[in-house]
Amino acid sequence: MARIAGVDLPRNKQARIGLTYIYGIGNPRALRILGAANVDPFIKIQDLGEDEVNRIRQVIEEEGQVEGDLRKDVSMHIKRLIDIQSYRGLRHRRGLPTRGQRTHTNARTRKGPRKGTIAGKKKATAKT
Repeated sequence: MARIAGVDLPRNKQARIGLTYIYGIGNPRALRILGAANVDPFIKIQDLGEDEVNRIRQVIEEEGQVEGDLRKDVSMHIKRLIDIQSYRGLRHRRGLPTRGQRTHTNARTRKGPRKGTIAGKKKATAKT
């Protein structure tokens, strides 16, 4: 099993798909990395040689941040927005969408599950 940037890549996936398991690497970046390392994108991870894995690892280190460093940077950017009390920071703090989406009917991913009707609520008594 190939281990790159602290992540165990799945053995039975193609190299271009397996690299996307690393935080910060999507399809286009994976193809660019494999091209720079002279590795066939369609080869399975289990068929990669130690030399090819080392070349991929080296290209990833040269290109920029992935995994822990990138996660730390993103969280620090969000923390900065919250600290300066910007509008986006307030939306992050409240767990609401930050990019102008509507929240009246949608945004369930950010808001979480719907809060159902209150079970113990008493109904108004009818006057007779």
